[in-house]
Amino acid sequence: MTSMSSSTRPLLNRRLAEFGTTIFAEMSALAVKTGAINLGQGFPDTDGPEEVREAAVRALRDGRGNQYPPGPGVPELRAAVAEHQFHRYGLSYDPDTEVLVTAGATEAIAAGLLGLLEPGDEVVALEPYYDSYAACIAMAGGTRVPVTLRPHEGAFRLDLDELRDAVTDRTRLLLLNTPHNPTGTVLTREELAAIAELAVERDLLVVTDEVYEHLVFDGAEHIPLATFPGMRERTVSISSAGKTFSFTGWKVGWVTAAPALLTAVRSAKQYLTYVASGPFQYAVAEALALPESYFTAYRADMEAKRDLLAAGLAEAGFGVHRPTGTYFVTTDIRPLGERDGIAFCRSLPERAGVVAVPNAVFYDHREAGAPFVRFAFCKRTPVLEEAVRRLKTLAG
Repeated sequence: MTSMSSSTRPLLNRRLAEFGTTIFAEMSALAVKTGAINLGQGFPDTDGPEEVREAAVRALRDGRGNQYPPGPGVPELRAAVAEHQFHRYGLSYDPDTEVLVTAGATEAIAAGLLGLLEPGDEVVALEPYYDSYAACIAMAGGTRVPVTLRPHEGAFRLDLDELRDAVTDRTRLLLLNTPHNPTGTVLTREELAAIAELAVERDLLVVTDEVYEHLVFDGAEHIPLATFPGMRERTVSISSAGKTFSFTGWKVGWVTAAPALLTAVRSAKQYLTYVASGPFQYAVAEALALPESYFTAYRADMEAKRDLLAAGLAEAGFGVHRPTGTYFVTTDIRPLGERDGIAFCRSLPERAGVVAVPNAVFYDHREAGAPFVRFAFCKRTPVLEEAVRRLKTLAG
């Protein structure tokens, strides 16, 4: 009998062979090791609203969600998600057949791709993309086809002709993220209308990651793709509580989609976590019902923090791409005389006491992302001010 150690077959599934430890784990470990300020991973350094936290405590004490919640999610949260979609966007979803609660948006994306793809299907995704997209496409046996957002006049823009050219007879699905992490781009109504026309024309499914839907700045508007003609029945819309309410550890996400699409996603999801985050689901249901003043104040606070960090990065010598959404700023390190974002980020904690993330890890075309580095501004203002002070030492 051949021992496992002498086998020539690698232990790791070949579909995952290209994916090592995520860059977020590497950079967060570097922050701990060096004591640097962590502006790499996108998690807040304060909790969200006290009344939402207390709602979770109340659910725990009342015994709501301490045992397995219903597979689709607790009825209160599914109803709250449906009400949110209708109130915000005029999208009407049946809480019983068109809403699914997931372990964060990450599981929703995984379940969506596992449930809807066959091996060999092509998935067109905008790059740079959140790193789990590539891994989930690979696990589903799909082939990713990147369409690159390119810098233009201070922002990263989508080339609609390039998107159209990327679609082939093997394309099953478009995977979109708007507001877009890591570039901060928010797709416009005109861009979304063109994407919708393409999806209808080529009979494509679309999975949309909208977790930053409440973080849009400068008068920009988040418009769900499902609101466009012909799109409700072919779009799997995904969002979550972590980014909107600053409880990223609770891992509560959701999917809204037409019944047949939702059934496909749920068929995969039930064999991933089955269920998760029981008591937190009740708390998130209450969070979604917070008054408009909460969402307005949250957005204004993040916009002020964006302005603080963007200005400080510019003074430190970075080229700054001012985001219209999310809580990340993408910078260009070439004005600092640098070209390799990965090497730059690995040396930055020692040089300046700050951790960032290299955008190159979010690209298939690594050279396109090489000079770009992402900083998160979802931190307390004094932390951002100290980070800016440290980064300015790079300017000499």
